[in-house]
Amino acid sequence: MLTLTRSVGETIRIGDDIEVHVVEVRGGTVRLGFKAPREVPIHREEVYRQIAEANLLAAQVTADSLGALAAFVPVPAPAEPGPGAEAAVADAAGTAEQPSS
Repeated sequence: MLTLTRSVGETIRIGDDIEVHVVEVRGGTVRLGFKAPREVPIHREEVYRQIAEANLLAAQVTADSLGALAAFVPVPAPAEPGPGAEAAVADAAGTAEQPSS
């Protein structure tokens, strides 16, 4: 771990596009300000751990939950054969009568 000493009003840079500003020091509390691109998430440690735990729980899919979801999937009704279906099935099987010439 890199440890730096900064005073109020001073800045630390991380890479080219992240700045950490020391805003205030009061007793045992330090207020920091961050400038970073929107796609860089910045969280307090306790919030980060809650997010990571929630993501882990959401990713765990059990057989029970899949079974519960399957109860909501509609089962299609079997298709009823239309007129001439028997002749088409017989023709596909090669059992249809051949016309005489």
